[in-house]
Amino acid sequence: MKPADCPENDEITLMIDLLRPFVTPERFLKFTDVLRYRTRHLTVVLEDIYQPHNASAVLRTCDCFGIQDVHIIENRNKYEVNPDVALGSSKWLTLKKYHGLEENTTPCLKALKQQGYRLIATTPHKNDYTPATLCIEKKTALLFGTELSGLSPTALELADDFIRIPMVGFTESLNISVSAATLIHALSDRLRSASIPWQLTTDEKNIILLEWLKTSIRKSDIILRDFQNRIR
Repeated sequence: MKPADCPENDEITLMIDLLRPFVTPERFLKFTDVLRYRTRHLTVVLEDIYQPHNASAVLRTCDCFGIQDVHIIENRNKYEVNPDVALGSSKWLTLKKYHGLEENTTPCLKALKQQGYRLIATTPHKNDYTPATLCIEKKTALLFGTELSGLSPTALELADDFIRIPMVGFTESLNISVSAATLIHALSDRLRSASIPWQLTTDEKNIILLEWLKTSIRKSDIILRDFQNRIR
């Protein structure tokens, strides 16, 4: 992590100050308020989700409950977003796609492990943790698989632990978007009540704030290009 006074971070702060007058004070306050609840302590991994309705609903859930990063693995299926379901949530999230290889699950999950994430596979077939019993002290990545077959054998093999949603009916599993919403709500609620450093750092907040401002302001690229030309 770079120190707060390094030139790159100073430049980001200057760019935020430059763009701030182009949004209303109320909108800028909304950005900073939402960032207070954003987290990278809990992240979501989606492997080969192919129904746009489900793909979009998960993004909407992540935005609603403060999950900033969503890791999208495309092996056989391309991840498509339905704008009527997502309601613009994708532009507030950091989407990281893995689609350059024939098999993209392994590089994604190994990269997350190197970043210190504990990989938690969601499956109704393993009697392991529940949303109430899963330890959230370490950084946690929730893994969700395809609508029909669930997570791939590779994802299950690389997972550190498993989580299930307790059910008492005849049906043994939930739709992926419902499952994701249930788990993300339960775990993010526990996280915000925990005495662990789950919030973003100041530098992380500033980087995301700058991206949100750029997304919200017409011709922000021209404004920033002129600024960068002046300071060089």
